[in-house]
Amino acid sequence: MRRVLFAASLVLIAPAPAFAAGIALAMDAVHTITFDQPVATVYVGNPSIADVNMIDSRHAFIIGKGFGSTNIVALNGDGKQVFDSPVSVLSNSGDGSTLVLNRGTERVTYSCTASHCEAAGVPGDSKTVFDQVNGELTAHSDAAHKAAQGQ
Repeated sequence: MRRVLFAASLVLIAPAPAFAAGIALAMDAVHTITFDQPVATVYVGNPSIADVNMIDSRHAFIIGKGFGSTNIVALNGDGKQVFDSPVSVLSNSGDGSTLVLNRGTERVTYSCTASHCEAAGVPGDSKTVFDQVNGELTAHSDAAHKAAQGQ
């Protein structure tokens, strides 16, 4: 019995690998990771949730693209796995700048500053609000691109 308890206590106090806790980031946010050694290949379990852009062989940007969980695996030049981490993409960064208003089955998400809030139009919001906000953002972006091109 003592051996079992001693072994269990060693497991509990043994340090976990640096990547065991995983990576959490907000949708549309970027997180930088540093690999312990150079990597040659990086796989993302579900690229609609997160994606990776390599900076160099030891550094990468992870981009939150959609809500949910996935994982990232990296291989070195010999094809040996050197990194495996869960990734969770959340609706916001937890800084209190997002307000979610539920009206029955309709949901509207607002992005707030100290002085005011603006509708954010995130996945999960009611279709009417989501389409309206994203339509306005698309129109604004298109107008900016046309202005930049001198049209």
